[in-house]
Amino acid sequence: MWTDCGNVSNECKQAVELLSGARRVVALTGAGMSQESGVPTFRDAQTGLWERYDPTELATAAAFQQNPARVFGWYLWRWRLVQRVSPHAGHYALVALVRGFDELVVVTQNVDGLHRRAGSPDVLELHGSIDAFRCFDQGHPYDPAGLESLELPESGEVQPPECRVCGSPVRPGVVWYGEFLPQDALERACRVVAECDALLVIGTSALVYPAADLPNLGLAGGASVIEINPESTPLTPRVHLWWPESAGAALPALSAALGQPVAP
Repeated sequence: MWTDCGNVSNECKQAVELLSGARRVVALTGAGMSQESGVPTFRDAQTGLWERYDPTELATAAAFQQNPARVFGWYLWRWRLVQRVSPHAGHYALVALVRGFDELVVVTQNVDGLHRRAGSPDVLELHGSIDAFRCFDQGHPYDPAGLESLELPESGEVQPPECRVCGSPVRPGVVWYGEFLPQDALERACRVVAECDALLVIGTSALVYPAADLPNLGLAGGASVIEINPESTPLTPRVHLWWPESAGAALPALSAALGQPVAP
């Protein structure tokens, strides 16, 4: 499995050893993965006009019902920001790594869709997707193509469009505070992590539950757990390897060392 690709770090060599013989791999990704592409973290998105709001005041069903224009305007701003960024080398390295295993499932807490845009074939979005708009009352899907024509005024407030099926206001397809995670995605995430041979935990704080519990399932199931994060987390003392590096640097090095370089 090892490919001699020159001067690689000790962490990279250890990661290759831990992945030796692995057939089923899961990559659990968090905000740090997207931050390298220029996507602000949830709280970092409180800039300019939005500084005066606590993000928790803009991410609940109650807030949307009370002031739909304010909440929809914030998410429209965030959605447009996400459209302008691109997947980075780490996203593409996960796509390349698929070729080296029988299965590689990406389980992400991110809502920006960058894993799908990079080409990862099997992605579970635990917190939904910011570009999967749907109506508030019935959950009818809404094509976001029409949102490009909406003006974003200085106030930041934009009345949400109406569902073409039932007339209900349209909301983003993300999981708000107080809402349940998509049951199918969560159940499958728990299953693949519990059954995997190796778990890559990438750019996540290990603080947001229930996703923060997933590494415990992997450890209990005997998986080799590799944490890739420039900063240590509450999970760090319990993993088999902490690789203190960014995803954009570590993952391409790992894929190259495993003989699956990122396509130019």
